[in-house]
Amino acid sequence: MNQNMSLTLNSSTSEKYFRIASISIAFYDYLITLPAEWRFYRSQPSIYRISLACVLFILIRYISALVMILSNYGYFASSFTQQTCQHYYLAAPVFKVMQSMTSQVILGVRTFNIARRDRKIGVALLLLYLICISVEWFTDLYHRIPVVVDGNCSPVDSGKTLSAWIFYLAVMLYDLVMLTVSIMHLLRYNPLSNRVGRLVRVLIYDGIGYFIVLSAANLLNLVLYHTTSSETQLAGVSVGYAVTWIMSQRILINIREMSESDSRRLETVVVARPTNNSARKNAMSGLRSHFESKSHSKNSKSPIEPEFPPTSTRNGHPEDVELDIRVCVERSVKVDYGSYEHSSSWDKPTA
Repeated sequence: MNQNMSLTLNSSTSEKYFRIASISIAFYDYLITLPAEWRFYRSQPSIYRISLACVLFILIRYISALVMILSNYGYFASSFTQQTCQHYYLAAPVFKVMQSMTSQVILGVRTFNIARRDRKIGVALLLLYLICISVEWFTDLYHRIPVVVDGNCSPVDSGKTLSAWIFYLAVMLYDLVMLTVSIMHLLRYNPLSNRVGRLVRVLIYDGIGYFIVLSAANLLNLVLYHTTSSETQLAGVSVGYAVTWIMSQRILINIREMSESDSRRLETVVVARPTNNSARKNAMSGLRSHFESKSHSKNSKSPIEPEFPPTSTRNGHPEDVELDIRVCVERSVKVDYGSYEHSSSWDKPTA
């Protein structure tokens, strides 16, 4: 009996440490990213025409803050009864799925843009997204019961066959697919500029870093949710909230900062030269901005023609691919075949 009490006390203490640490890290990250948030707002054409990137940034930022508040308030409060907990305990799990959905949209749009907005890939990613969020909604809410201990309120997985851990497995599988598709397309790029090569490397490292950090947090929760102890199950959930919040918004911030670094110069740049006629007809050989620059946000649409070097046999890839990031070009070269204007899905106003 004393041993069980000691294990319960240790689990409770560990959960408190995890939660306090995650709250501190998330709050610190929120403060240091306030300037980036302000730059997001300033770059929008108007309050009625907000880009998709800005909408996703707002959603991941404040849904994450809300889920952390709801979850940690339920844990640290001391005035819940079984009746009041009955009306409260599902709030955190519901917003947890909403946070995961927003994060997966960010990864999905990023992957879709890296894949040149290929329609077949887009349909496949959308189907995968719908399947994953369906699994996440079901597994995160199924067999949840309110548990009141010393006045706090926690949602616990009480089924004979524990299912909440499958939520984290679905998230990890989705992230792995997004990472694989992104890297496969990024490795096919044939950059003819050092800046474009750096851009490709940054996108690869961002994707790998996001996957490693978030998978570590998801794996921790997956293991903890395999236990039947209510104290142990929720020990790492707040860490998952914080990591998803930070890494997801960092992807958007990094993309925008790379875009803005060269916003005063050229809008497009070559990545690779098409080596056959079909590639020339079906692919654009430039990079478009993920986000509209301030100087082009007010009814200014004067794209600069992309450059194509006369020859390029590097890596031998016949396909030409694009990334939707504004970068700087060092020179311009005229060619004898045309290209077409291709706008970024990040830039489309949502209202």
